[in-house]
Amino acid sequence: MVGKAATVFRVVAVAEALSWMALLAGMFVKYVVGFGEGGVPVFGMVHGILFLTYVVTTLALFRVFGWNGKTLLLALAASVPPLCTWLFESWALRRGKFDGPEIDRRAGVALYLPDGREQATA
Repeated sequence: MVGKAATVFRVVAVAEALSWMALLAGMFVKYVVGFGEGGVPVFGMVHGILFLTYVVTTLALFRVFGWNGKTLLLALAASVPPLCTWLFESWALRRGKFDGPEIDRRAGVALYLPDGREQATA
């Protein structure tokens, strides 16, 4: 089962990839078509914010997922080429990289009862 932390990571990864695509489209309109700014300032700012959000989210959650250094470096390197965060997210989901040893305790897969006890979900 994928927890809240994995859902947050996956949403940020896909949003970062889509913002890269929007920035590339804006650059195409600006430099190839020659049709003014083409949204580059707006898409650039949005992509910059989502890029930093992806890096911070990756660094904040890699221990929760139980990733080793190689997986962490791969996740961070995926933020540089266009659309690779989406590819990394898909790869990580297929390989079970969101089911780390600490996932029940830290990532929100457990149900919390009103009296403070914790009941793990199946």
